[in-house]
Amino acid sequence: MTRAERSVNRGLSAALAAEDVNVDQWRILQALADGRGHSMGDLAEAALMPHPTLTKAVDRLVDRALVYRGHDPADRRKVAVFLATRGSDLLGRLEAGIAEHHRAIHATFGADRTEQLMRELETLVRSLDGQP
Repeated sequence: MTRAERSVNRGLSAALAAEDVNVDQWRILQALADGRGHSMGDLAEAALMPHPTLTKAVDRLVDRALVYRGHDPADRRKVAVFLATRGSDLLGRLEAGIAEHHRAIHATFGADRTEQLMRELETLVRSLDGQP
């Protein structure tokens, strides 16, 4: 599984490289694309990253004006991270490369087999996490 993940991430990294974005940063941007803003805890879970790594990655994205920190709309005492307009524009530019990456996977492995694999992996994750 680790080899498969690394191989997929290599292809994904290549699709993101033109915009100087790595896979972790892309995951953060994707998680923020819903426009709601997220706490660091929620973002860490969505981006599959430990908190210290997430903090550094968010700091880099803030430095590039792709995301910003603000008050959580549900509780103004808390801080949330939001996708900036510049980050949204970047995600739009990345879509074609990401779509091409997905097409390459489907072409290599087959669309039906890829979808089946994704369902099976999701079932594995839920089982390992103790979910039905």
